[in-house]
Amino acid sequence: MRVGLFAVGRLKAGPEKDLAARYFDRFAKAGPAVGLELSRIAEVAESRASSADTRKREEAAMLEKALPDNAVLVLLDECGKALDSQGFADLLGGWRDQGRRDLVLAIGGADGLDPALRERANAVLCLGKMTWPHQLVRILIAEQLYRAVTILSGHPYHRA
Repeated sequence: MRVGLFAVGRLKAGPEKDLAARYFDRFAKAGPAVGLELSRIAEVAESRASSADTRKREEAAMLEKALPDNAVLVLLDECGKALDSQGFADLLGGWRDQGRRDLVLAIGGADGLDPALRERANAVLCLGKMTWPHQLVRILIAEQLYRAVTILSGHPYHRA
């Protein structure tokens, strides 16, 4: 299953970008052995519309354009469902085992995600109840993708 990341906002050069890249690289190298591969990271600029609702709609439209046909869509949002690492790995493994070809994880902009996207999403997950800047969310999700691969392969990286 090809796994992609869609993010509103660009990650500038610096330690956050380096750390996210390190975990995405680990995921890209280890994932194919368990049927998961990194497909792409798509960054789009935040909408400049005057209202939050319009910004969310415009950002959702950019995401919809970037989605492969029939892709599993997972939104990352503070109001989503909290999973532990094993649960996240099981979720990915389940979609992979169902023969799903593409999965896209989406990080919204500063105003959050459009309600229409929530209706279309296969899952809405949170990385904790606190609000995180998108730079840190990328690091967290990159590490969890790598951790999921190690869980699915039985590698000792994940110790619970």
